Amino acid sequence: MAMRLALFTDIIGMAAGTLRANKLRAALTILGVVIGITAIVGMTSLIRGFDESIKDSIRELGPNTLFVAKFSGLSFASGKEFKDLVKRPVLTVADAKAIEREAPSAGKVDVWLGAWGMPGRERAYYKGEKTKELSVIGVSENYAAVNFLKLSTGRFFTESEVQHRRAVAVLGDSPRQALFPHVDPVGKTIRVGAVAYEIVGTVAKRTSPFGDNGGQDDFLVIPYTTFQKQFGWQRSGRININGTMTDASAMQSAMIAVVPADNATRADAMKEVEGIMRIRHGLKLDQANDFDIITQDAALKMYDQITGAVFIGLVVISSIALMVGGIGVMAIMMISVTERTREIGVRKALGARRREILWQFLLEAVFLTSVGGVLGIILGASIGIGVHFATGFPISMPWWSFAIGFGFSASVGIFFGLFPAIRAARLDPIEALRYE
Repeated sequence: MAMRLALFTDIIGMAAGTLRANKLRAALTILGVVIGITAIVGMTSLIRGFDESIKDSIRELGPNTLFVAKFSGLSFASGKEFKDLVKRPVLTVADAKAIEREAPSAGKVDVWLGAWGMPGRERAYYKGEKTKELSVIGVSENYAAVNFLKLSTGRFFTESEVQHRRAVAVLGDSPRQALFPHVDPVGKTIRVGAVAYEIVGTVAKRTSPFGDNGGQDDFLVIPYTTFQKQFGWQRSGRININGTMTDASAMQSAMIAVVPADNATRADAMKEVEGIMRIRHGLKLDQANDFDIITQDAALKMYDQITGAVFIGLVVISSIALMVGGIGVMAIMMISVTERTREIGVRKALGARRREILWQFLLEAVFLTSVGGVLGIILGASIGIGVHFATGFPISMPWWSFAIGFGFSASVGIFFGLFPAIRAARLDPIEALRYE
């Protein structure tokens, strides 16, 4: 055992010596490995960070919350075409009221107007200050409860304020910072379009899968009745969506959020909501739903599929770089075998066995690619950390991403270094000693 360890140490020492003696050639040899491992580690950290942040955002909505929408990512994931989805009937405040009235399992029901951005994109003004363009969303008094919203100051508007179309607003963190960086905004009056709104509360800063500049806080909420009064519902005309002319009203559907009652299950609430919506849309038994019901589980499953596909694509692309690097390693090791033919002959003449020669050259190849793997891990991790500090984009660096990176690099050395090692081990010692 001690002899094998000493042999292994000697081989590693010789490999390191070869690396030092041919720095430029070694650097060019492992460049492909470095690029491949950098891509794996760097992109894995960003993808995992994005994935976990998305899941955290979804979980914040609660495990039992249901969302009813005209269409969603679930529709696209099932293969439906956009041109068919926009033809679906829009959801309205009346739909939300019907669910609240006719679904015993529905505990709290909220309706969102303008959540899709049309209409409802405005700037807010206070004295000489103004915000960037914000999403103005019309909601009910249940918005905070349905979204498990955390207020940093003030309160949320009441049912009475919704019913009487009061001009009250709750600010997201972005407009609060822009208009009131050093003072409490509660009780102040801002202008949105031509309407003055009294601020009754502000929302705490929220996390986003897109980092600090992801726009997650660029919003303000007002009663949906006030929203209807100011912006109307729905806008007429035609708009261009991804090159397709579409009725503007088709993109102005409300979104409805439902939290089951304490004594009801999510399945019960979903069944009742689906039945009510099908009746309101006049669907027959053999017709598919012309709306989406989104749950936390369905959203998480969809994002798992997306990130899984992206990760597989990343591995495939990185594998190409690793293959290029592996071919370079094989070429360099073949040259090394040729250059050191006489050395191999001397070692064999002194009693070195084929197995020892094979291990020598194989470990040299693995050492080369492993150095490339370590450099790739360091570079990939540095890129991920750099992006995080520059943009706030979330990252995650699980230990297994480093293990995969190092394992891939070592595997490349074994796979592409095996043929040169076998060739070196099979050299005839007499012919090798005669080689010039």
